Amino acid sequence: MKKDINPSKVENVAVAIVKEKNEEGIDIWNAYLLNLNDYPIDMVLISSQGYGQNKKTSQLRHFLEDIPAKGFKKIEPLMEDVFVLTNEFWVSYNRNNEMLDKKYIFVPGSIAENLLTNVPLINKPGIIHL
Repeated sequence: MKKDINPSKVENVAVAIVKEKNEEGIDIWNAYLLNLNDYPIDMVLISSQGYGQNKKTSQLRHFLEDIPAKGFKKIEPLMEDVFVLTNEFWVSYNRNNEMLDKKYIFVPGSIAENLLTNVPLINKPGIIHL
C-alpha cells in the first residue's frame, strides 16, 4: 500500500530567518515563509520549536491561511538566545487540493551574521532554507 502513495515534493517554498530593524532602529530577527512559486498556496499551518542542549522551547502553531504567488508572510519573531538550539519549522499547506508538508531545520550555528545573504522577495539580509 505504501508503495502506491507518491506524495508530491515541496518545491519553491522556503523558510527564512531575516535580520531587520524595528521602529526604534534596534536589530531584530523574524522568521518568514516564502512562496517562490507562480501559484498561491493555502491552508498554511506551521509548527515551530527549538530544542537541544537539554533545553526546549514551547511549541508554537501558526495558521497563515494563504500566501500569494511570489509572496511571503511573517511567521514569528526569534530571539538570538535560540540560535544555539536546533530551530525546526514544520510547514503544511494545500496546493490544488493536495496536502504537502516539509520540515525546515536550522541547526545550531546556521543562523549567524557571517552567513547572511539577500533573501528574495523580502530583499533583506537573512538565512534562507529551501
